[in-house]
Amino acid sequence: MLTIYHRATIISTVMFGLLPCLLSGLFLTPTYAQQQLERIWDHELNRWLNAEELGHLEVYFTEDEAAKVMFPDSDHIRKTTLSLSPKQKKLVEEQIGWKFPEDSFTTYIGETGGKADGYAIVQNTIGKHRPITYMVGVDTEGEVSNFEVLVYREARGNEIATKRFNYQFQGKDVRDPIRINRDIINISGATMSVRSASAGVKRVLVLVNEFYLKPLGLGTNTLVAGSAEKGFLESILGF
Repeated sequence: MLTIYHRATIISTVMFGLLPCLLSGLFLTPTYAQQQLERIWDHELNRWLNAEELGHLEVYFTEDEAAKVMFPDSDHIRKTTLSLSPKQKKLVEEQIGWKFPEDSFTTYIGETGGKADGYAIVQNTIGKHRPITYMVGVDTEGEVSNFEVLVYREARGNEIATKRFNYQFQGKDVRDPIRINRDIINISGATMSVRSASAGVKRVLVLVNEFYLKPLGLGTNTLVAGSAEKGFLESILGF
């Protein structure tokens, strides 16, 4: 039978033996911990992404800075939150053709003389591995007026932040497909980022049309995804 002394000795030995292990786990460097907890395989590169690629971050604008770019001539820019009820969320999902987890979106409204100049909604959609944060501006006619990337977290594909690429979104409305190989030109090596941004633009157009323009008697009757849409030629030629 173990005496009280023997029990105390065993407990003491176990605790002091475990303590270094526990402490080493608590004080792992963030980079090492991240590498241990997260490994992402890139099928195009055919290898695991390294620590530098996993931690890649390019910040172009804060939300407030981007809003000023969206509404350079507005007297006032108002920040608000667009919240969706389950029914409203389902309506949007049916129109864009995909489901999303968010039920609220940060929105900026440019105003002059008490009237809206346009709307800009912040989006976070997954690129290839990481979320891309961007803002989509829509004018009072329901057309995209601007697109700006706020934060890009992928190791490749940051060309979507350039005007050479994102000018393609300008003038699009809810009737446009806004899809790769239809009315959006792809970026080699960044297909997922382009597809992600395009999906976000479509969602913003539907959100603005349904919850800002239609209540004012503006906007257009949106089409359920998969039904008749403006095609590539109609988008370019405007008919």
